[in-house]
Amino acid sequence: MALTALDPKTALIIVDLQKGIVGYPVAHSIDGVVERSRALADAFRARGLPVVLVNVTGAAPGRIEQPRRDVSALPADFATLLPELGQQPDDIAVTKQSWGAFATTDLELRLKRLGVTQVVITGVATAAGVEATARQAYEQGFNVTLAADAMTDPRAEAHDYSIRMVFPRLGETGSTNDIIALLERNA
Repeated sequence: MALTALDPKTALIIVDLQKGIVGYPVAHSIDGVVERSRALADAFRARGLPVVLVNVTGAAPGRIEQPRRDVSALPADFATLLPELGQQPDDIAVTKQSWGAFATTDLELRLKRLGVTQVVITGVATAAGVEATARQAYEQGFNVTLAADAMTDPRAEAHDYSIRMVFPRLGETGSTNDIIALLERNA
């Protein structure tokens, strides 16, 4: 569904733009993803709307078929958020242990206490952290908007599938410029 509206109390969620992840190969320029995420963060902050910066430091438990990354061997700065995001004292920092930002955190409670009814999501990876966060937000009753040009994935086909097939079932998609234009219209 095309982007139609932003609720008066909308939060921006930026997923996993951290030192240990942005160096991996991705389908679309990570610099562009970071730049557009920052533009959205600046626009949200200028309007007094919440900005959530999410990082990941582990993985959910349970058996999987693929080998797990040894989290004890990760560099010390693996989870450090990118300075290009311009983290501010009022930003909400969330550290997760799973793909989605809601499953292993208190993010839902924190956003609902602020009266947030909608979230805009950016980050990496489109088909993992971003999609899981969007699914969880939708399941928690938030209206969901995805900034399609402010996300990427290691696999182009996974990125495209999420944007074409999954995201329209969870909410609306739009460009960074479309979202900023709606913010300006709502001001």
